[in-house]
Amino acid sequence: MRAVLCSEFTGPDHLTVGEIAEPVPAADEILVDVHAASVTYMDRLLVSGGYQMRPPTPFVPGTEAAGIVVSTGAKVSRFKTGDRVACLGWIGGMAERMVAKEWKSVQLPDNVSFEIGSTVIHSYDTAYYALADRAQLKAAETVVVTGAGGGVGMAAVDVAVHLGGRVIAAVGSARHTAALQARSVAAIVDYTRENVRERLAELTGGKGVDVCFDNVGGALFETLARSMAWRGRLLPIGFVGGEVPKLAMNLPLLKNFSVVGVFAGAWEDKEPEAARQAKATIMAWIAAGHLRPHVGMVVPLERAGEAMRAIGDRSATGRIIVKVR
Repeated sequence: MRAVLCSEFTGPDHLTVGEIAEPVPAADEILVDVHAASVTYMDRLLVSGGYQMRPPTPFVPGTEAAGIVVSTGAKVSRFKTGDRVACLGWIGGMAERMVAKEWKSVQLPDNVSFEIGSTVIHSYDTAYYALADRAQLKAAETVVVTGAGGGVGMAAVDVAVHLGGRVIAAVGSARHTAALQARSVAAIVDYTRENVRERLAELTGGKGVDVCFDNVGGALFETLARSMAWRGRLLPIGFVGGEVPKLAMNLPLLKNFSVVGVFAGAWEDKEPEAARQAKATIMAWIAAGHLRPHVGMVVPLERAGEAMRAIGDRSATGRIIVKVR
């Protein structure tokens, strides 16, 4: 079968497309005919050697995909041949077929395309877990989402708006403005050009931010910490800015705000039934039109490297899709 191959950890420029053996599902896995695969920041880190774990080479990148089940392992009970699914794995998505754990897969409604389906689990699971579970977001609360133009950021904006939050989108480039305005955000702040602390004070009438979903880290995290409201919840999601921040603990002490860690991957492993129910809820919301995942770019297998470069330089808005079939 055809697949994108990473033979050395030297980045997106050295990916190739070749023929490899078809994977065989374990007892708790499904084998999927992949129609579309989503490109994530984790994929780029993996092929560049920047992730904390390294799979044996050559390997097929791709953490998330959607397609049709062609066979199931002996212990699989929730899926059958012919089912439309979205699925999550560590690697393997950018190929004509991949295997995925039953509990990391979800039925794809008939009115949700494979392209959209392939964007959902990683980004929307993170957004849902962070905002609905960890932050317990309430209607009318102010929510700041940083890195709001990326795949996870746009998912967080989408979920926060659906939950009734008043969303302020923080971006590092004006190229994301139109897509975010279409998501009914209350305001957009460019943290590369504006004084973020002053702008957030203005937008909240001096009250501060109730919930902050921070993808960026670095110095921006401390600025956000100084902008939190009484009993706010500051959520570190990731550090795409390249710097893991440190926090002066007098800041949460003075305003009684909480710093609430969000690691959706660990949640998937430790609370698989809760994660499974969240996936089903998210898919139902998408099928009903309550959530609208944003696909900014679709490329063939041969251009997977280009897609990962766009993730790295943050030129992409929303998710990029590798079209497999």
